[in-house]
Amino acid sequence: MSITTTVAVIAAMVGSALIGGIFFAFSNFIMKALARGSSTEGVAAMQSINVTVLNRWFLAAFSGTALICLVLAGVAIANWTLAASPYLLGGAVAYVAGTWLVTVVGNVPLNNELAGVEPGQPQAAEVWERYLDRWTRLNTKRAGSAVCAAVLFSIGLVIAA
Repeated sequence: MSITTTVAVIAAMVGSALIGGIFFAFSNFIMKALARGSSTEGVAAMQSINVTVLNRWFLAAFSGTALICLVLAGVAIANWTLAASPYLLGGAVAYVAGTWLVTVVGNVPLNNELAGVEPGQPQAAEVWERYLDRWTRLNTKRAGSAVCAAVLFSIGLVIAA
């Protein structure tokens, strides 16, 4: 494995682990804490989080890792005879499909729906309950996929060494 590929694998591994940790925290205790309060408080807090998360550091880690994964998928396919290639491709697929794509197709539409309600409105409670359940389930899948990707990239590095 070239030094450039090695650096890319390390970046993808660290990015996957970082994003997996963030998503794990949300599923494990942040969403549970938000669910303990009123729907008005939960909606307002999550709306604020959904705006605040759209910052350059999170987006660089989240989307930058996806871009590196796409490059690594190409490298793995082009060098399929290398023992590390299945692990690099597996890590890339786990992150892009299980983390990035689930976000775009599942979590973002739910965030957009939540953004469309006022925290104190009567329908906000119904939207919040549906949001809590579905968003957290999808988020848990994202966390698992990101951690799986980090593990696969780690195995790929060990095999390539």
